[in-house]
Amino acid sequence: MRGALLAAARRLDALGFMPSKSGNLSVRTPRGFLVTPAALPYATQEEADLVECAPDGTVLDGAHRPSSEWRLHAAVYAARPEAQAVVHTHSPRATALSCARVAIPPFHYMVLLGGGPDIRCARHATFGTAALADAGVAALEGRRACLLANHGVLALGASLSAAETLAREVENLATQYLVLRAAGLDPILLTPAELDEAQAQFAGYGRN
Repeated sequence: MRGALLAAARRLDALGFMPSKSGNLSVRTPRGFLVTPAALPYATQEEADLVECAPDGTVLDGAHRPSSEWRLHAAVYAARPEAQAVVHTHSPRATALSCARVAIPPFHYMVLLGGGPDIRCARHATFGTAALADAGVAALEGRRACLLANHGVLALGASLSAAETLAREVENLATQYLVLRAAGLDPILLTPAELDEAQAQFAGYGRN
């Protein structure tokens, strides 16, 4: 578990999704959750640097402080029993959209991977606060991913791999959407019926 979490963090860091030690990842454990530590570069982190926390943030195992966003992870695990991993990135294009507080609309069927017809943008709250945790959970209602206003991306998954893949896809969607808008084009949004057809196709491909 520790090795997989650290490897995922390093992959996302290498992609430029975690600039200046930002972003954080966690996986659920029987006692709470294992999360990346605060203020340590991902490239130099070791498995022993990861921190296990109880649901209330009490450090159960680890010599470092947990990520400043531990409340965000704890809140998602409390609200979403199916979540086994949480990935929070500052990937550049999705974060740019979040700074405009713009949701990603259904211009492409891959938005469905986020659990609904769009990728919502949560209301703004200061980083590291309970208010941000509440805002993230609210935006995730009926969803598996959202943008955090003026901040970044939040994704959950039934596995660490699923959460990481979803966070990557949100950045991909943000890139495509921004390219359209930068070209002065208005995307043609998929209708509810078209999204339903796509969702049925996903079910057949095991990507629901």
